[in-house]
Amino acid sequence: MRSHLFTEDHELFRATVREFITREVAPHLEEWERAGHIEPDLWRTAGELGLLGLGVPEEYGGGGSDDYRFRCVLMEGLARVGAAAVNVVFGGFDDLVGPYLVDLGTPQQKLQWLPGLCAGELGAAIAMTEPGAGSDLRGIRTTAVREADHWVLNGSKTFITGGARADVVVTVARTAEQEFSLFLVDGKTPGFTRGRALDKLGQRAEDVSELFFEDVHVPAENLLGTEGAGFGHLMERLPKERMSIAYYGLAAAEAALDWTVAYTKERRAFGKPIAQFQHTTFALAELATEIDVTRAYLDRAVLALNEGELTAVDAAKAKWWATELQNRVVTRCLQLHGGYGYMREYPIARAFVDARATTIYGGTTEIMKSIVGRELVRD
Repeated sequence: MRSHLFTEDHELFRATVREFITREVAPHLEEWERAGHIEPDLWRTAGELGLLGLGVPEEYGGGGSDDYRFRCVLMEGLARVGAAAVNVVFGGFDDLVGPYLVDLGTPQQKLQWLPGLCAGELGAAIAMTEPGAGSDLRGIRTTAVREADHWVLNGSKTFITGGARADVVVTVARTAEQEFSLFLVDGKTPGFTRGRALDKLGQRAEDVSELFFEDVHVPAENLLGTEGAGFGHLMERLPKERMSIAYYGLAAAEAALDWTVAYTKERRAFGKPIAQFQHTTFALAELATEIDVTRAYLDRAVLALNEGELTAVDAAKAKWWATELQNRVVTRCLQLHGGYGYMREYPIARAFVDARATTIYGGTTEIMKSIVGRELVRD
């Protein structure tokens, strides 16, 4: 079922995205996977093409569009070549750090960081997760204590995407017993250090690191947003992050199905293409139906996000359903590839391991169901 989500402008943008991915991404994926990081030149090229900071105002070097469908076009293009790790890093700025700076930053903070980030010359990360606090953000133990004209941060973070190369880190810290605040931590600040690069199952080209804060002195003007309102700031922006994970999950499922349909038409067994066996056609029919039904819901959710009407509950529904769908689809598609599906030279193999994280990061499936369930039983 063809999506009616996109207009002619989006299709023109898709041509730019396709050329960028064909030339700058697809040929290097295996190299980046082996190295465990993406070459920085990719981000400078993306910046030159206007692919970074799509929602950042033009005066700060961004695309100046609040239409999330352009981001969806980029996600679809990356999913077609199995570039999940590249998408996560794009999303780290466009869906996380960028909106925080645009919505909450002072003019000085925006001028200091956004132009360089949109140009791909600087890197950014957001540091929420800690060794003892994942989906439960209220368990954060990193502290920030005010001393004269600065704050002193102490604590640690883990599973931080982009942490190794981040020039600025949006850091969540406890500023009172029941209050959290957000801080812009310059990567060169004394006392701020980066730990080991974490060895992940999938998305291996994505840089994920530990971060440590030991008496890190952050100027008072680096407070992002309102003191004590950090938890509210996070809750207001998590729907966009979860929508991003959901949409890429759907795009990855669509790509996996397309690869598998093509493979089953070519692969022969017992004298005919395996696509002609009833088991294969039934499996493909089931996957296509689930994907189309999910597409209908996510298209509506994207339009709601554009209008500022996507609720946390609806984003949670989209996130858990689409990522669980992604995992079901890639698992069954790998099975239909037979032994070749287990070989990394086939994109379905990378898609299989890359998908496993999507039901975990951005809030686990169980947390998403809790959000939906609480709303249902609320008095």
